[in-house]
Amino acid sequence: MLGKILSKLCTAILFFSCFFVSAPSFTFAQDGGSFFGAFNSNANFFIRDENIGAVDIPQYDNQKFGADAWLNLNYNYKKVKVGMRYDLFNNSNLFDPNGSYTDQGIGMYFAELDLGKLDLRVGHIYDQIGSGIIFRAYELRPLLFDNALFGARLRYRINDNWTIKGFTGKQKFLFDTFDAVIKGGSVDGYVQLGSEENPINLIPGFGVVSRTNSDETIQKLVSALQSYIEPSERIEAIAFNNYLFSAYNTLTYGNFSWYAEAAYKSPDVFLDPFATVTTFTGAKVPGRYVRESGTVLYTTFSYAVKKIGITIEAKRTEHFNFRTDQTLLLTRGIVNFLPPMMRQNTYRLTSRYSPATQDVSEQAIQVDLRYNLAKKLSGLTNFSYIETLEGETLYREIYSQLQYKYNRKLKMTAGVQLQRYNQAIYEGKPANVTPDVQTITPFMDVLYKFTRKKSLRVEAQYMSTEQDYGSWVFALAELGLAPHWQFEVSGMYNVIPNTDNPNIAAEVRGKQIFYPTFGGVYSEGANRYSLRYVKQVEGVVCSGGVCRLEPAFSGVKFEVTSTF
Repeated sequence: MLGKILSKLCTAILFFSCFFVSAPSFTFAQDGGSFFGAFNSNANFFIRDENIGAVDIPQYDNQKFGADAWLNLNYNYKKVKVGMRYDLFNNSNLFDPNGSYTDQGIGMYFAELDLGKLDLRVGHIYDQIGSGIIFRAYELRPLLFDNALFGARLRYRINDNWTIKGFTGKQKFLFDTFDAVIKGGSVDGYVQLGSEENPINLIPGFGVVSRTNSDETIQKLVSALQSYIEPSERIEAIAFNNYLFSAYNTLTYGNFSWYAEAAYKSPDVFLDPFATVTTFTGAKVPGRYVRESGTVLYTTFSYAVKKIGITIEAKRTEHFNFRTDQTLLLTRGIVNFLPPMMRQNTYRLTSRYSPATQDVSEQAIQVDLRYNLAKKLSGLTNFSYIETLEGETLYREIYSQLQYKYNRKLKMTAGVQLQRYNQAIYEGKPANVTPDVQTITPFMDVLYKFTRKKSLRVEAQYMSTEQDYGSWVFALAELGLAPHWQFEVSGMYNVIPNTDNPNIAAEVRGKQIFYPTFGGVYSEGANRYSLRYVKQVEGVVCSGGVCRLEPAFSGVKFEVTSTF
């Protein structure tokens, strides 16, 4: 009964918030606390288009409409913080791009109490240990990824320099939780060495995380392993409890900074997509449960002076797949976070091929160099290389750009990107018919400000490749009329299509198809409204190293974002 009342109450709040999204931030009288929040909603109108493969999912076939909405409400009063988030999904394609998901309810709530040196939080917890390699609870809304821990966390400040925390709970999944119990803790500190004029700062830490499997997960693993024919493929022992450990430290001295972290995972059963299993016919197929311990070594160096800055990042990962349920796949049940090792590109064509972080076998390095060549001329060069521990190339990128600021009105950016992308590994396509994608992508971006309130930005990009869909050209014009309006028109054209790729649907393969986008954005205060017509090719969508393959889209997108 209480659940129904809360659901109706939240539905009413969400309904009225759609009309009053311009409400100001609420601050009550002295000692009265403060109330604040945010609202975000996406509405998609699906228009069937067989020419680009935008077919054969429920939204195109019969539903025609899908929507997602989130309403965050928070209240702070003295030493108490409380908050909740209402989630709504109507015919949504976020959960499964090829399916439809409908549900609504309270997706997150918490209460936090400050007791001096001790902080207590119960409910949904977003937190991490170190860089997140052994534990990170966070949200990626574009992928409907939310692995908050539902439980309790205690954090105790030993003194001004040292803090200890502990937590326990179950991982969130939509409006429910997975069965496994997650618990862990960390100690973080601060140490200063050297003189006051030239201090050496150390920020050390140590963390541990444990997972206790549910009986149901153990039974599912036992059933899967019993089907293995070859004795060498079988696993004799499955642990109820598994552990992760991590030690990390940040060292800063003058213009130099160095972060290092080492993590270890106790022997654990997980699905290795590269290992093979023997079928009843004697064939070897990929995807077998194995039992292995795991390690991650991660470090980043940065150094900056007046005209130059350099960052070097390296990582080695071996058998570090860790989920709240070992039978889950894709983005489901991930407990930790492995830092991505590629540049976060923003242009349409330079970001078309983004590598997902590999947790079984990966070693990578990335170098980012930024420099000022003259008063008005600056540049950057980035190199990233990712391979398996056996030396198979997964991803390689060389990116370089120059930016010229002629005056306050005119700014120009030009550059080129060279990529090699292992499409078979990253997108799970047949290796025998899926060669690595190799691209050369020059681009140019020009921004001209007519006045302080009127500006025009123009992009031009060209991707040359013989793999996947073939070569592309992309152009964009964006008109800004501050402080309220922004209009955009863009187009992506398959100028030299690939006619021999069996991975592309027959109705799309070899066709020179134009993908237009046009629309506008209206902003007023803390409120933003966006309406666009979009036609988009199939591709990979990534956020923070977590990626998934999404089908082509054709239709209208409407978005509302507000804070109050």
